[in-house]
Amino acid sequence: MTGLKQVPVVRAEMLIRKSVTEVFEAFVDPSVTTKFWFTKSSGRLEEGQRVRWDWEMYGVTDEVYVERLAANELIRIESSDGTKVEWTFTQRGDGETFVTIVNSGFAGSDDDMVGQAIDSMGGYTMVLCGLKALLEHNIRLNLVADRAPDAHVTE
Repeated sequence: MTGLKQVPVVRAEMLIRKSVTEVFEAFVDPSVTTKFWFTKSSGRLEEGQRVRWDWEMYGVTDEVYVERLAANELIRIESSDGTKVEWTFTQRGDGETFVTIVNSGFAGSDDDMVGQAIDSMGGYTMVLCGLKALLEHNIRLNLVADRAPDAHVTE
């Protein structure tokens, strides 16, 4: 690192007007997560397990390791690229949950790390917006697929 004083850390946050149990489950249970984020998963998130996530429209996969899972409170994963992501779930009154997603561990040149952080911030903000629309209004916004329609793979 030459120009940066510290490696970027991304934080995306959103209030979701649903119970902490429902919001937590939306990230742990792929039958829900596939409605607002990735398109396919090898299984439910469980502490100590590896799970594969697919974004079939882009031909992209990621294998994540679930480092920590505390029901309705915390999810911490390590991605195949070495970055770490932590979700915290805070109940805020009756039927409201504040979700914080922190992504860290970016590597490469200063420019690479800043680019990864910007992409991550946009991506996790989009994921939270999609989740909010799904859980609060039962609307699938298709944000992830529509973010880059020209990048979709065709068979």
